[in-house]
Amino acid sequence: MVEMYCSSHHGNDGLCSECTGLVDYADRKLDLCPYGPEKPTCDNCPIHCYRSEPREWMREVMRFAGPRMLKTHPVLAVMHIFDGKREAPPLPKKGPLD
Repeated sequence: MVEMYCSSHHGNDGLCSECTGLVDYADRKLDLCPYGPEKPTCDNCPIHCYRSEPREWMREVMRFAGPRMLKTHPVLAVMHIFDGKREAPPLPKKGPLD
């Protein structure tokens, strides 16, 4: 999604340094998420881990790329729609050594 956005808004074939920074930020946040692979979509997540500026930028990226994903990656787009309907699972309990 970020590549679609960057290509259209910044005229790059790959990612510019700003968009690379956004992807790196998102990857760091996903690595630290207590839900792990069971992470719900951000709309359904009780934990708001992004700072306000990257959150708004990611929303802009998703608003732009989301509808276009139906044409370029229809399976992923439909999976994301269904994933967005799923409620957040309970937070994993931390053990005494965590």
